Amino acid sequence: MDATTETAGPDAAPGGVSPIVPVVLAGGSGSRLWPISRESYPKQYWPLVSEQSLMQDALRRGTGGGFAPPVLVCNEAHRFLVAEQVRDAGIEGARILLEPEGRNSAPAIACACLLVAETEPDTVLWVMAADAAIGDTPALHTGLRAAAAAARAGHIVTFGMAARAPETGYGYIECGAALPGLDGVHAVARFIEKPDAALAAELCADGRHLWNSGMFVFTARTMLAELAAHAPDVLAAMRGAVTARQEDLDFIRLARAPFLASPSISIDYAVAERTDHAAVVPADLGWSDVGSWRALWELGAKDEGGNVTIGDVMLEGARDCYVRSDGVMTAVVGLHDAVVVVTKDAVLALHRKDAEQVKHIVARLRAERREEATAHHRIYRPWGFYERLIQGDRFQVKRIVVLPGQRLSLQKHFHRAEHWVVVHGTALVTRDGTETMLREDESIYLPLGVMHRLSNPGRIPLTLIEVQSGAYLGEDDIVRFEDTYGRS
Repeated sequence: MDATTETAGPDAAPGGVSPIVPVVLAGGSGSRLWPISRESYPKQYWPLVSEQSLMQDALRRGTGGGFAPPVLVCNEAHRFLVAEQVRDAGIEGARILLEPEGRNSAPAIACACLLVAETEPDTVLWVMAADAAIGDTPALHTGLRAAAAAARAGHIVTFGMAARAPETGYGYIECGAALPGLDGVHAVARFIEKPDAALAAELCADGRHLWNSGMFVFTARTMLAELAAHAPDVLAAMRGAVTARQEDLDFIRLARAPFLASPSISIDYAVAERTDHAAVVPADLGWSDVGSWRALWELGAKDEGGNVTIGDVMLEGARDCYVRSDGVMTAVVGLHDAVVVVTKDAVLALHRKDAEQVKHIVARLRAERREEATAHHRIYRPWGFYERLIQGDRFQVKRIVVLPGQRLSLQKHFHRAEHWVVVHGTALVTRDGTETMLREDESIYLPLGVMHRLSNPGRIPLTLIEVQSGAYLGEDDIVRFEDTYGRS
């Protein structure tokens, strides 16, 4: 479990040095954890190893003394989800950068550096993925103090995790000589890409090689100089994206055209493997990239049979299994070393050793353009969420939940009519300019073509059942006339 709530963070550096700025990269899709993680709601937003989401755990690791408010970089499509989780985590002052499209980690980090450097170019940035788990936060903060000192001395520092097993899914770092005057910090002898099984076993056994955690610590000035030297095309594109940015509600919207002019490249390829200033802090933090169902079995609390169970699950004679049900009651009998994951619209079953193969299923689903590849049964919106209950020929039934004080866009449809029934809370419905207040067990009919809007004026979530009927029921049959959230 992620121990993130009992520490106060690293002490602020003496002499008026600025606090460390956590930079959280939240743009991944996490396809190896399908069917839970999908593009519409990736793994970093799920509570997979604690009661908080992976992103909220990451944010909490960067709070307390010595930390400034974080910078988050996320996909534009997830902006309201990110903002809500930041508020739920009690994080104040966060800056949320919106990527028009994913361009890997180097462009995202360049944007964060450019933004911070506008006011404090010598600030230390601590870059981390939103979807990793760390079991020992105090040890992390101890290592972070060492890394920050090295960063202020001009190094680009990564964290090398103690290699507990010959993993082929991680990159490795060969630890070089200790750096003079920087306790706990070593030069990087070389970076090694994800090895095959034989090489991984060799690297794990020799004691000099560490897992590459993907966390980096550096000053904005140092990273911008290294980007200029080794990835000038990335830096030029991101400079244009940051300079032409726009403020949008709680977000910083990066300019689309210059952002898309950047190549898609990781910070490892762009800078870390090319710079002469690479350093590493060896650490044993109980780190995991939470990159597969096998990793979640390893992290989970196990019963006497070595099983990890989540949700409505019943086992009989099963051993060393990971069984999760976010849908119907799930029973597993006599299986060993299995993974079974059940959602409302998909079931995954596999041997734990084959956890890396899930990505091939996702690729096939995408090739067949199946909705299960990217979207969940429950679809989140800035005002709340909806989920499909029944779908048939020319009709479908949805459950819609609108958060207190929120409202949908003023809209109309060309191909469907809608009937709304309030089952919990209070609804304010606008229909062709006329407002109607609906309470529990009351309903309203919205004929095809009528201009309408749904709002929740109350203090509790509004839940209603929507029955759609018509020749076409796709989500793109919508014309918005006014929208609080800036959607077209």
